[in-house]
Amino acid sequence: MSDFVKEDSIVKKIWGNTDTILFIFAGAAAEFSLNKAVDWLYFTGKLPKDPLGRLFSTVAYAQKIVFATTDKANAAIDQITAIHQNVEAARNTKIPDWAYRDVLFMLIDYSIRSFEMLERELTDLEKEEIFDTFNRVGQRMKIGGLPTNYNEWTIMHSSQLMENLAYGKFSKDLYQQYLKHLGFLRYNLMKKIQAVLVPKEVNHLLKLGKGKGVSSILTIYKTSRFFKLNTFFRNLLLPNTYKAQILSIGNVS
Repeated sequence: MSDFVKEDSIVKKIWGNTDTILFIFAGAAAEFSLNKAVDWLYFTGKLPKDPLGRLFSTVAYAQKIVFATTDKANAAIDQITAIHQNVEAARNTKIPDWAYRDVLFMLIDYSIRSFEMLERELTDLEKEEIFDTFNRVGQRMKIGGLPTNYNEWTIMHSSQLMENLAYGKFSKDLYQQYLKHLGFLRYNLMKKIQAVLVPKEVNHLLKLGKGKGVSSILTIYKTSRFFKLNTFFRNLLLPNTYKAQILSIGNVS
């Protein structure tokens, strides 16, 4: 039985590491708040009540697909599709294709950005593998207007960042919820990481600044890996409410 993602793919290395996943989460948390279709996530009431849990759920689904056989991955994708169809039925309208594409684009973009920030620069072939993995998810979901290769994706992604993001009442509310659920210190650390991780368009709309001090934090983190202390420091930063959930989606490879 074939795997959805081949065993030696860079995608499994990225999505099998808790630290990288946390950075993917941080980037998605920023961009989710600006998406013009974020009202869909508010419609069910789940996002404002537990924004971190909702975002981790999205990340966990993505990781489940990456490490599954093709049959199980397709079943998970079909389950995601069915969940969204139920929401569409309840609201009596369709989620636009561009909103679906935006989520896929976030998974592609922050997979690349997070790994490169924590590890090394990716090759063009590795970026193509990342694109292909999540594009196949979109194809299974029958999302319209998907790009056909990584280069086409970069062009579409640039347009999406200009056209589909805006700061609004939901953006403000989500960040208030992030602060409530993370606490002051973790919240501010997240914002500093977001400042150096997200595209300039996202940073501009959220006024995240330059992420002063993050480069020093990353240097300390990378040094701590040589002494196998990075896990200890990372776990200290995780909120107790979500610690078990976060750790369960990491280090599966």
